[in-house]
Amino acid sequence: MWRSIFLAIGVTFCILGLECLVVDEAVLANSTAGPGSSIAMDAYTSAGGAQQIKTEEWMPWSFLAAGTVIILYSITIPKRFQP
Repeated sequence: MWRSIFLAIGVTFCILGLECLVVDEAVLANSTAGPGSSIAMDAYTSAGGAQQIKTEEWMPWSFLAAGTVIILYSITIPKRFQP
C-alpha cells in the first residue's frame, strides 16, 4: 500500500512540474483568498479584483526532481511477501 501512495505522490509532483513548465501565470477571477495567502507562489490581488498566480523559475524543475526521486523511492520499497 505504501508503494502505491508514494507512486501517486511522485506522479502528482511530476504532473505539477510539467504544468508549471507550460503555464507561466494564472488569473483567478473571483478569489476569496487574500494577498499573501499562497505559500510557494507569488500571489497578489490586482485592481480588478482578480488574483494573479505567477510561478517562479525554480518551481517546475524542483517539482519534477522531487517527483522523480519519490517515484524511484517507491520502486525500491520491498513488496510484502504473502504466501
